[in-house]
Amino acid sequence: MAKIKKTPRPKAETPKGFRDYFGTEVTERKAMLDKIAEVYHLYGFEALETSAVETVEALGKFLPDVDRPNAGVFSWQEESEAGKLGDWMALRYDMTAPLARVAAQYRNDLPAPYRRYAMGPVWRNEKAGPGRFRQFYQCDADTVGAPSVAADAEICAMLSDTLEAVGIPRGDYIVRVNNRKVLNGVMEVAGVLDPADPEKFEAERGIVLRAIDKLDRLGEAGVRALIGEGRKDESGDFTKGAGLTEAQADIVMGFMSAKRDTGAQTVARLYELVQGSAVGAEGVKELETIADLMAAGGYGPDRVEIDPSVVRGLGYYTGPVYEAELTFEVLDEKGRPRNFGSVAGGGRYDDLVKRFTGQEVPATGVSIGVDRLLAALRAKGRGGQAEAGPVVVTVMDRDRMADYMGMVTELRAAGIRAEVYLGNPKNFGNQLKYADKRASPVAVIQGGDEQARGVVQVKDLVLGAKIAQNATLEEWKDRPSQYEIARGDLVTKVRDIIASQNEG
Repeated sequence: MAKIKKTPRPKAETPKGFRDYFGTEVTERKAMLDKIAEVYHLYGFEALETSAVETVEALGKFLPDVDRPNAGVFSWQEESEAGKLGDWMALRYDMTAPLARVAAQYRNDLPAPYRRYAMGPVWRNEKAGPGRFRQFYQCDADTVGAPSVAADAEICAMLSDTLEAVGIPRGDYIVRVNNRKVLNGVMEVAGVLDPADPEKFEAERGIVLRAIDKLDRLGEAGVRALIGEGRKDESGDFTKGAGLTEAQADIVMGFMSAKRDTGAQTVARLYELVQGSAVGAEGVKELETIADLMAAGGYGPDRVEIDPSVVRGLGYYTGPVYEAELTFEVLDEKGRPRNFGSVAGGGRYDDLVKRFTGQEVPATGVSIGVDRLLAALRAKGRGGQAEAGPVVVTVMDRDRMADYMGMVTELRAAGIRAEVYLGNPKNFGNQLKYADKRASPVAVIQGGDEQARGVVQVKDLVLGAKIAQNATLEEWKDRPSQYEIARGDLVTKVRDIIASQNEG
């Protein structure tokens, strides 16, 4: 008789490029999302929750750095029906493409302009690496149907307020603003954009855009190499460049170094660089308007500034673009100091909804990288602290479970997080070990003797741990961290112990 082959056990491991989140990480993220939502709501934005799945057709070709609609996403094809091929479906890669679909689908029902915010995970089918995951949280806010750059200015102000609301103080961040029209004007002056034939030189412009976006990492020499003949990196790999001449490269590099001491001076320099380009002059005028609106609202250059080096990688931006950068230093994996970098970005994308309706619909918005923002707060010592666990009511007598349930009910009714130990109560030491593993502040103990006397034992686990580190055997036996109180005083005593722990 043939031997039956056993089915191998699955490996208990997280899929590559994904991670699991526990306890404090989850509650910290929720607390941050609540603070962000509070600011967005204050600005008049409404919540929207879309499906995690969209058709690949709806997502479109505007994926990060790729042109194929089924690349960069987790996608699958539905089964064929009645001889018709099934639709290609995909997990959303951002929150903007689903918004474009919603704005087109419900355009007769939504107010115009439509202001919405959305929060949740997005998925990218990209190579995973250290700190680079295939699933991460985004928090977006967008205005659809507002052509005025006042909408862009409002997004920048709201982004500034949001960063401060979650705990990033003024001076530790800057919101940098640029305009794609200005860059297009510079491209036109440099001879790599023909307004009469926008598709001409499209590949070269793509290389230039990506090169400028890497200025912080590659420096001016690296960017100049990429917009010229190409660049060889430290490993010897060669990246083909845009093929610009030295004269053309000088114009582009001049644009990147156009930032001056004040916004007015930067705007004046940009006007010089785009002379002869109508679209470039229009973009500079929009930047000038945004700077004026920011100043009028009290958002000075210490919070929001004009910076021509901001590009943003996605191809659908059509006007103002902005990026929030954290300016404080952290140490990298090799112990070298570096600026923390960008945690949010966005811009105007007037052509995205047009894919569905055939009509141009102005839109602008911002996306906050929640995980990066949480990491920034931890780097500043403002997060990552272990959260206190629940009060644990131990079980001394199995047949008195109703009494113990009554205790946790009282504690919960008073707003105190509490639970009954639901494991095997036979070994009392294991119950206290469980409470330690749960980071419980207090353990409640009542055996038959205590019940007969109408009392309960309350153990301060935080104080007990401190005493155990330094106390003598006699001091430990005195148990100064354990109190016998009247059963009716349980809630008051537990509340007092937790309050003293928080003060300490």
